[in-house]
Amino acid sequence: MRPTRRSAAFGSAGLLVTATLIAGAVTAPVASATETGGAKDREAKGVAVAAAKAAKKGISWADCPEGWGLEKPIQCGWVTVPLDYAKPNGKQIKLAVDRIGNTGTKEERQGALVYNPGGPGGSGLRFPRRVTTKNPLWANVSKAYDFVGFDPRGVGHSAPISCVDPTEFVKAPKKDPVPDTKHDKLVQRELAANYAAGCKKNSGAMLPHMTTPNTARDLDVIRAALGEKKLNFLGVSYGTYIGGVYGTLFPTHVRRMIVDSVVNPSREKIWYQANLDQDVAFEGRWKDWTSWVAQNDATYHLGDTRAKVQAKWLELRATAKKNPIGGLVGPAELISFFQSAPYYDSAWAPTAQVWSAYAAGDTQALVDAAAPDLTDTAGNAASENGNAVYTAVECADAKWPTSWKKWDRDNTRLHKNYPFMTWANAWMNLPCATWHSKQHTPLDVKTKKGLPPVLIVQSERDAATPYEGAVELHKRFKGSRLITEKNAGSHGVTSLVNSCINTRVDTYLLTGKVDKADVKCEPHATPKP
Repeated sequence: MRPTRRSAAFGSAGLLVTATLIAGAVTAPVASATETGGAKDREAKGVAVAAAKAAKKGISWADCPEGWGLEKPIQCGWVTVPLDYAKPNGKQIKLAVDRIGNTGTKEERQGALVYNPGGPGGSGLRFPRRVTTKNPLWANVSKAYDFVGFDPRGVGHSAPISCVDPTEFVKAPKKDPVPDTKHDKLVQRELAANYAAGCKKNSGAMLPHMTTPNTARDLDVIRAALGEKKLNFLGVSYGTYIGGVYGTLFPTHVRRMIVDSVVNPSREKIWYQANLDQDVAFEGRWKDWTSWVAQNDATYHLGDTRAKVQAKWLELRATAKKNPIGGLVGPAELISFFQSAPYYDSAWAPTAQVWSAYAAGDTQALVDAAAPDLTDTAGNAASENGNAVYTAVECADAKWPTSWKKWDRDNTRLHKNYPFMTWANAWMNLPCATWHSKQHTPLDVKTKKGLPPVLIVQSERDAATPYEGAVELHKRFKGSRLITEKNAGSHGVTSLVNSCINTRVDTYLLTGKVDKADVKCEPHATPKP
């Protein structure tokens, strides 16, 4: 779902780069028994078994390993989960978790707040650093909660998967994602098929189990291992889909849940249509940004109208296609770098500044920003792993079209009016058309008995997770409340300074209270050049 910008947008595949517990006093309601029959029933029982074991064992917390970038007093540990919940005593994998204790008194503590930043493929391990870096937005909440992050299955330190050699994955320049000929499309199709084959070769045993429902089950085992009767969860971007699935599978295990920048949970959207919808939303937000660049022409000198800025973009793209900038930055690398502006308002000024410097003759600024750094071994491995997990989860969660005619027709049609991201997104997802592992039917996300009010936060013009997703989840989760940030489009609203939103997030997490009706907030401050 491209929920967080990946540093290497195109891989070597040419792809653009989501029970009763037996622990003394800790008990929890039985996992939702509404999923009956066959594998679903076995998986529900399997979670209960795994959660009971985890509750009994707990987590052995210790200083985090060197190289993880997690300073004291953050602690790290491991939670063991079954690879396949239908076989809870079969092959096990270990998930990396970390935490920092609540900053308030013992009496103020309300438990653990578990976080997922999105992806699929994102690591939540940096979440406790919101305390060590004294992030003011989270000062009140951190008094009451331990902040807990984790690497989901397949990610980072949690049985990581891989599809290609990381050095190959980040190599540049990649082929221009916008095809000029049938041959260009054929080349991209072969790259996508090769990438899917690489996933099977390198990580085949994990692929059938790389699903969102399994990550939600893992989350319930983590809850049990933490000694928590119920889960407090903050999910951003793809993390909202994990939250939606968790709330459906384990409604009585939820205490507080905030979902921010929402993936549309409709079965019809997961995941093929969701990515097409994303292309449309990206174009809208791209226009917002180029309009802002034009308004600040005195600073950036890239054109004083949106049309002029767009023309400048097309000129840059054409230049990079003809002769990659610095020998490394072609159209694919440009999209990878520039897509951060439609994603996050925090990237508006830095992206414009790099572009402006290039236009003024500083080629190196753009090369430094957009080209891969082949010496960054750890970063490149993380980028490749993130892309592998992204692909594995989206391909496994749902059945994808296998007809190239459908892909070609849909993306050709969209590209005419929404050219910024459409073809790049298509090639990134195309491995799912030739996937070598089981593709499941998405879970029907909906309210089940016992689910408390869920707080939904969303900006109207979000590019990565269009607004309709928040509306859809709101309909499906009865009793939920929707906070809309009007006339705004940054992704990940709870991390922005907007008192209308920040105070409601604090109130909900600290008291459980939501407004009597949905709320519309004015936008956060527009970025300054």
